[in-house]
Amino acid sequence: MNLSQRIEIIREKILKSSEKAGVNSKDVKLVAVTKTHPVELLDEAINLGLDIIGENKVQEVEKKFPKLKNKYREFHFIGHLQSNKVNKLMKFRPTLIHSIDKISTLEKISNYSSRNDFKQDVLIQINTSGEESKSGISPDEIYYFLDKALEIPSIKIKGLMTIGTITKDEQEIRRCFSLLWKISERIKTKKYQELEMKYLSMGMSNDFEIAIEEGSNMVRIGSSLFGYRNYGKED
Repeated sequence: MNLSQRIEIIREKILKSSEKAGVNSKDVKLVAVTKTHPVELLDEAINLGLDIIGENKVQEVEKKFPKLKNKYREFHFIGHLQSNKVNKLMKFRPTLIHSIDKISTLEKISNYSSRNDFKQDVLIQINTSGEESKSGISPDEIYYFLDKALEIPSIKIKGLMTIGTITKDEQEIRRCFSLLWKISERIKTKKYQELEMKYLSMGMSNDFEIAIEEGSNMVRIGSSLFGYRNYGKED
């Protein structure tokens, strides 16, 4: 099966899940996650209409993106962002950073964006599964975190992000995603300035259909589009 056929299958699944959720599938953003895959595959994906590119590691961004010459429409950074990599990432002006869970990281992003006279769009990552192996703040920390984050200049919070638990228990997967949606709805009632609950980034190759049914409007899909990742490859 070629990439074009896999894209068609994913888009059809997004359409069906959106219909079940009662939303327009055009409002669900598909972020094509190209971790470990070569720049040639990114070129092919972009030419086939996958122009929102997601990367997990700053090292890969530095290696691949100069070769793309801004062919993509949006670049999303979705991986855990180490403080010492912030300036290296920001040089590539990500459209959206999904994975914010530390105030210190936000402050470093702010320092860069303030110096360069723009506001950086970010999502706050929440650990809805409770698994220690996953990044993200705990759900009960969100208001404290927001109060601190909204004091930081040159940052625009655009929503929330989570990673679903890895399990065959569909109800547990739904619980993780439903919890993020409920948190988002509660935040909306607070009417914070400099905050817009525009995006719920949740759902990957193994669970994006459930995520859409539970309120996601941004899914991060890699292996279902591009095949298994080559983790043995040197970055």
